[in-house]
Amino acid sequence: MKLTPLVAACAALFTLSAQAETQLTVVNFGGANGNAQKVAYFAPYEKTTGNKIVGVEYNGEQAKIKAMVESKNISWDVVEVESPDVTRGCDEGLFEKLDYSKIGNKADFTPAAVHECGIGTFVWSTVMAYDGDKLKTAPTTWADFWDVKKFPGKRAMRKGARYNVEFALMADGVPVADVYKVLKTKEGADRAFKKLSELKANIQWWEAGAQPPQFLVAGDVVMTTAYNGRIDAAQREGKHLKITWTGGIYDLDYWVMPKGTPNKEAALKFIALASSPDAQAEYAKNIAYGPTNTKALAKLDAKVLSQLPTAPANAKTALQFNVSFWADQGEALEKRFTAWAAQ
Repeated sequence: MKLTPLVAACAALFTLSAQAETQLTVVNFGGANGNAQKVAYFAPYEKTTGNKIVGVEYNGEQAKIKAMVESKNISWDVVEVESPDVTRGCDEGLFEKLDYSKIGNKADFTPAAVHECGIGTFVWSTVMAYDGDKLKTAPTTWADFWDVKKFPGKRAMRKGARYNVEFALMADGVPVADVYKVLKTKEGADRAFKKLSELKANIQWWEAGAQPPQFLVAGDVVMTTAYNGRIDAAQREGKHLKITWTGGIYDLDYWVMPKGTPNKEAALKFIALASSPDAQAEYAKNIAYGPTNTKALAKLDAKVLSQLPTAPANAKTALQFNVSFWADQGEALEKRFTAWAAQ
């Protein structure tokens, strides 16, 4: 049957509106990171595809993904996960395997970003931070963080073993290159907790990423461990907070697709766009997290580059978070930490 021009136009409009109605649910950790993703990834994706993105914030609860996959009721299409969860979720069959031919050239990405079930989307760091208005002498090492005579006052630390046991060993003189070698031994773990006990009376715990800059601005603590992106966000608001990069622990967050997502092709298009040099450069301009696509670096100016965990000066003394170590020993260390913190 030959279509009249009017019928053809209506059919074309119907096809366009049907395409525009594809909704993609993208899940991230919110905050400054979520806002940067809206600018760098969500808006360009919606503009180029006509698809709508529904953003969802979560706290990294993998149990939600597991429940969706097991019930075959998938309402999330693309999810940002932390590094330990990529491998664990992949092993448990919770994530789709990625088709890199639809994303980009593996050689363009930092090696740690390439995983069969996920692709690293940014490099972030847990660092030492302080208020430049309140602390005139800059702390330069984790030994300074522990030195309450030289720097009197409270310190804020994340409530958990992760990062803190590594920082404790660095404060106790263990070189960055040897931290996990020492921590793997019973003596090393004992040494870390002994060092933490030295500081315990001066620690104020934080549990959400927004708290460290708030504690610093309020004057509750003189120094804190913090996610570098949260300090960057506070600096953009005019706060005179500063970062000491020495011995920072860097890690990657990854994009994954829950197994059985009905919008797999649209999800892959989103991941491809969010993995492109232009989009990652735009993201890094909006929050100080390092691109995983190395071609994005050439698109950034010196000022932006200097604030990233991947900047050579910032990375030279950094420790890469050891995912396999925490997969093996994390549960035991977290249990020990909970008991220790309650004493």
